[in-house]
Amino acid sequence: MSGYFDDDPRSQQERMLAGDLYIADDPVLARANREAMRMAAEYSRIWAAHPDTAARILRRLLGAVGEGTEIRAPLYVDYGKNISIGARTFINFNFVALDVVPITIGDDVQIGPNVQLLTPTHPLDARQRRDKLEAGKPITIGDNAWLGGGVVVLPGVTIGENTVVGAGAVVTKDLPANVVALGNPAKVVREL
Repeated sequence: MSGYFDDDPRSQQERMLAGDLYIADDPVLARANREAMRMAAEYSRIWAAHPDTAARILRRLLGAVGEGTEIRAPLYVDYGKNISIGARTFINFNFVALDVVPITIGDDVQIGPNVQLLTPTHPLDARQRRDKLEAGKPITIGDNAWLGGGVVVLPGVTIGENTVVGAGAVVTKDLPANVVALGNPAKVVREL
């Protein structure tokens, strides 16, 4: 890794959160990742039988969880702390949120099963990938948006408020407010 960060005194975590290249298998980040995965697994294990305990775990795991928000287990995250979810949001089974940079989900959002929010990016340069470098771009989901089952949202995407994304869509670019988008890649098919 010599040479990549010689003039940059920031930690790998600081570089990661800034969206800059960082060493993905840095020991500090690896520990934080394992702890988040442990907490998410515990949440998923007890979610149905012990909802109060599960809610406490979720509040420790995530950066923010609004009042009345429900996340059905299982849940998968990279770090958890970089995820903020507004009030009264519903997230169905098998939610994957790879949060190397912030993921912001608004109020009253509906997220179907098997949805993936993917913030990590990987270099095109093969040497940098071999050296375990990656970066990230934040994702924002506006208030009252609805993501159907199996939607995949790629790094750097913002989905506007009230927008509906049809099941199985792959969102590669920003979507404005108040539209319906479908397909791979997702395209606006009408205004609401």
